[in-house]
Amino acid sequence: MKNTNSAKVPEWLKAAVFYQVYPQSFCDTNADGIGDLPGVIAKLPYIRSIGCTAIWLNPVFESPFQDAGYDVADYRRVAARYGTNADLKRLFHRAHKLGLRVILDLVAGHTSVEHPWFKASASPVPNKFTNRYVWAPGDAFFQESKLNIVAGFSDRDNAYVPNYYYFQPSLNYGFARQDQKWQLPPDHPDVLAVREEMKDIMRFWLDRGADGFRVDMAHSLVKNDPDKKETSRFWREVRGMFDADYPEAVLVSEWFNPPVSIGAGFHVDFVPPSGFHRLFRVDPYFRKEGGGDAAGFIGQYGELLKKTSRLGLMSLPTSNHDWCRLTLGRTPQELRVAMAFLLTMPGVPFIYYGEEIGLAHAEVYIAKEGGYSRNGARRPMQWDASKNAGFSSAKASKHYLPLDPSPDRPNVADQDHDPASLLNLVRKLLTLRTDHPALGNCGGFEPVSAEGYPLVYRRRLGEESVLVAVNPSAEPASLRLPAVASLTELLTSCAALCPSGRSSELRMEGLSFGIWSECRRKSKSRPDGRVKTPKE
Repeated sequence: MKNTNSAKVPEWLKAAVFYQVYPQSFCDTNADGIGDLPGVIAKLPYIRSIGCTAIWLNPVFESPFQDAGYDVADYRRVAARYGTNADLKRLFHRAHKLGLRVILDLVAGHTSVEHPWFKASASPVPNKFTNRYVWAPGDAFFQESKLNIVAGFSDRDNAYVPNYYYFQPSLNYGFARQDQKWQLPPDHPDVLAVREEMKDIMRFWLDRGADGFRVDMAHSLVKNDPDKKETSRFWREVRGMFDADYPEAVLVSEWFNPPVSIGAGFHVDFVPPSGFHRLFRVDPYFRKEGGGDAAGFIGQYGELLKKTSRLGLMSLPTSNHDWCRLTLGRTPQELRVAMAFLLTMPGVPFIYYGEEIGLAHAEVYIAKEGGYSRNGARRPMQWDASKNAGFSSAKASKHYLPLDPSPDRPNVADQDHDPASLLNLVRKLLTLRTDHPALGNCGGFEPVSAEGYPLVYRRRLGEESVLVAVNPSAEPASLRLPAVASLTELLTSCAALCPSGRSSELRMEGLSFGIWSECRRKSKSRPDGRVKTPKE
């Protein structure tokens, strides 16, 4: 499956590796127990040392934090708990000096009820913000069945449509199909004003050094839009603005439908969560007990590549702030095999903070800032072996979320100096990705064997070919493969490819992986064998 981007994709994105920073859990520099922007700035060299070239920063804007910042009260002001606008500009500047790009999290579909726009819109006295949000007549509370609505919230005799939680009212991008008189079309002047305002917000931060945006719930803008044509129309307008005025900036969507979102103008979209869960959560393929099936995911992934490869890129992340961490239910060796897979797949890698050291998922239920069960993936980063793991000098009771209480919890300082650590394996994998373009974001993807164990696939770009095999099962596995002229062992863990005549035998112990550079046979002569390099 050839992955040849012909659309306008910034050159840096074709080799980008993102590191997702959840700021309140990353590094606290002012002893209030909450991570902040100076803390992110202090750790930029570390992020670069992993091999990452870009950062996705979760929301840092003014908010009442009922949904951890995804309820914005001011798009143009950094929340005081994180720092100032000047701190964010300084982060952009320092990151750029280190060769890092920074994209911000844009909540485009809704705001907080505390946003001044909504307060004005909720007034019974008509004003320029009256139609800034989606409002239905008061009696729609008893009649409306297609939309969730919240009634009785203000003095205005209307009910508003929330986009997620009740305190996140939907901004009014119009209705693709108007079933009621109160539903505005996408070209209504008040709707167009919302769209222009969102573009101005993007310009505000791009002009100050941001390198783009990850857009939260990017599919959720226009209502009664089942095929997303009107929502896509808006994003294509935004993409046009980017291409014309900010050609190096990128748009990453939370849409989970790459053919639609990339067709709508996004540079990157994430694979559907069902695919991730099929690999790592629900009857997962990546488990030492075996019994999983990778064929369904590989087939789905291949189809998505075919539909998007000439337009943009996909991402299969290590996890994120809304999903369970990879560590949940897995041993350190299982994590190594999972990382070998995730960091050799095509598309743009997104490494969630702490995944590179095996930060544990918290299975204790905490309802902090609307996170509920999701807070298990949001515990503080662990930098060293000190009492508070280097996250904060504040008392533990003030920490944003509790630290991992385990006495053997992993940390960056210990793993940094351990050649066999997960952190240093991630570094090796990202170095391979840089040194071998076939393993990169735009390299081709050819499944070799996806039935049972092991999972084997080939990455190609130009004349380069790299073979990858992973065995997430605890049981040994083997496979007979056609021979190639020569093999160079790039990185292996308990795996070997042994040429024998016109075929090679792949031998894999349980919980193993292997990566080999191939030289394809050009004649019928016997293969030259393999050139060995040090094992991982």
